[in-house]
Amino acid sequence: MIQRIQTIYLLFAGLVIAGLFVFPLVHGVYVNGQPETIMVTGVFKDVNGQSTRTETFIPLIIGTICATLMPLAVIFSYKNRRRQINLCYGLMLVIIAFSYWVSQTVKSAIGDANLSMSNYGIGIILLSLSLLLIVIAQKSIQKDEKLVRSADRLR
Repeated sequence: MIQRIQTIYLLFAGLVIAGLFVFPLVHGVYVNGQPETIMVTGVFKDVNGQSTRTETFIPLIIGTICATLMPLAVIFSYKNRRRQINLCYGLMLVIIAFSYWVSQTVKSAIGDANLSMSNYGIGIILLSLSLLLIVIAQKSIQKDEKLVRSADRLR
C-alpha cells in the first residue's frame, strides 16, 4: 500500500537528495587565492563580491536528478514487496556509488588545496542521510512482508 511509513522514508530520501541542488558540498576553499564553493551544479568563485559559476558539472547534475527520482520509483512498486526490497538494495548501491563520484568530483575541483572540517557543507551529509532513510524504509518493507506472510499462514 502506498500509505505506509516506508513511503514517507523514501519520499524524504528523494527530497534529501534533491537538497544537493540547494546546499553546497564544500565552501570557502581557497584555490589560487580565491574562495570557491562547490555544489553539484558546479564550481562558484567570488568575483567582485558576487558568486559566479566558473565550471558546470553536467553529468553530476544528471546523476543527481536520477538519484532523486529513484526513491520515487521504489515507492510506486508497492504492489510487489519483494521487488521493492530488491530495489532498495540496488538504490543503496547507487547512493554509495554516487557518493564516491561526488567525492572524486570535489577532489578534482579543488586540486591540491587543503580541506578542513569548517569547509565541508551540508551537502556532504545529505547523501549519508538519504542512505540511512533508505535503509529504514527497506526494514519497514521487510516488516510488512513478514506481517503478510504470518497472516497468510493463519488463513
